[in-house]
Amino acid sequence: MIRETERRTANGLLALAVMLLAHLIGVVMLIGPAKFLGITINVLAGFCWIGLFMVQPNQAKVLQLFGDYVGTVRTPGLRWANPFLSKKPVSLRIRNFDSDKLKVNDLHGSPIEIGAVIVWQVVDTAEAVFEVDDYEHFVKIQAESALRGLATRYPYDLDDDDRSSLALRSHADAVAQQLASDVQERLSKAGVHVIEARISHLAYAAEIAGAMLQRQQAAAIISARRRIVDGAVGMVEMALNELAQKQVVNLDEERRAAMVSNLLVVLCSDRAVTPVVNTGTLYS
Repeated sequence: MIRETERRTANGLLALAVMLLAHLIGVVMLIGPAKFLGITINVLAGFCWIGLFMVQPNQAKVLQLFGDYVGTVRTPGLRWANPFLSKKPVSLRIRNFDSDKLKVNDLHGSPIEIGAVIVWQVVDTAEAVFEVDDYEHFVKIQAESALRGLATRYPYDLDDDDRSSLALRSHADAVAQQLASDVQERLSKAGVHVIEARISHLAYAAEIAGAMLQRQQAAAIISARRRIVDGAVGMVEMALNELAQKQVVNLDEERRAAMVSNLLVVLCSDRAVTPVVNTGTLYS
């Protein structure tokens, strides 16, 4: 495995001044008797111009000598190196990769659509250039592969009685950390560091979206009814206790049961209840 090594290069401005001075000396010699030496100096100085190259901020140049890797230059500015060295630019800037919407089956076999945003950066230029054929394409393929694998390991959402595992919709932070770990594991050989990974799109596939929407609505209705019943039972218990403590009225078991039934109907009904006023006695 090829690891990055830093290559020291000469200051480009200093090298430029030296080459201009060499050209000046060569021109002066052309006027005098040493014309051949002047021509030689000018040719060599002109060849040395090939060694000048520019390194932008957050950019590196990978240097090769006849196919052999000799180092990486990260120092920004105008630099000079051996003219025989080839110089391949590699961006060190932080980049985003927004994956396509992938259609996969979750842990329960339900078809879902999922997409992610991967924030990544090249940290080892030698690995990025020499260990993989095209590191940008490699990031895209491996990120989508990791996203597919993640979607198949977790359900879209948890059932009401299942709270022990993670779900794609309800545990976004934990799922994002796992996705970043999976992508980093696949990209470790390409000299790439994954800064962040987030799910950007998550939805049921079109063919089951309607059925799943009805399921979610039914679950919401059941949850709301459960809370209403719990609250109604507490209110009925409080009312009976208050009546008993203040001795407002003494009720036998049959009348207590009737009152409980009436109160639960009133409190749990989803429509306004029309009251019926009893004009007779309590038992008629």
